[in-house]
Amino acid sequence: MPTQILLLDDVDNVGHKGEIVTVKPGYAFNFLIPKKFALVADRNAVRRQKRLQEERRVKAAEDKKAAEEVAARLNGTAFTIEVKVDHDGHMYGSVSSLDIVHLVKSQSGIELDKRSVPLKHPIKQTGVHDLTLRLKEGVEALIHLKVLVEGAVEHEEPVVADEAQQ
Repeated sequence: MPTQILLLDDVDNVGHKGEIVTVKPGYAFNFLIPKKFALVADRNAVRRQKRLQEERRVKAAEDKKAAEEVAARLNGTAFTIEVKVDHDGHMYGSVSSLDIVHLVKSQSGIELDKRSVPLKHPIKQTGVHDLTLRLKEGVEALIHLKVLVEGAVEHEEPVVADEAQQ
């Protein structure tokens, strides 16, 4: 039997702070409530809902403003990463979301969350890749990632693949 809970914090794939949602009892009583992410939705919790929703609106506005500032700094920025390739030109390994997060932090000083870089598959080709970053509150930024052969002289390469994820 599903359990109704009041969220005290944003929970991915469940809801936002101040919402009353229905979840499975095990998830509610074994994870959300002990971690203080939620309360059972009784009369007292419903009274707290308005205050929590107002706090959520304020936080959402702050997060959106901060994400728009980050997006303005990142939009159109090119980042370069060097990778090792074998004698046939195939990459050893790949470039993952976490690699891109570290690259953006080291080259621009902007900290991103791994979930902000949605790749369907890790990048396994050299060249220029256009990536759409998903920041907080639905804000997006487009960056260009140049994947170059380690030790090669950088030159303008044609766009090999468009990695912008939907």
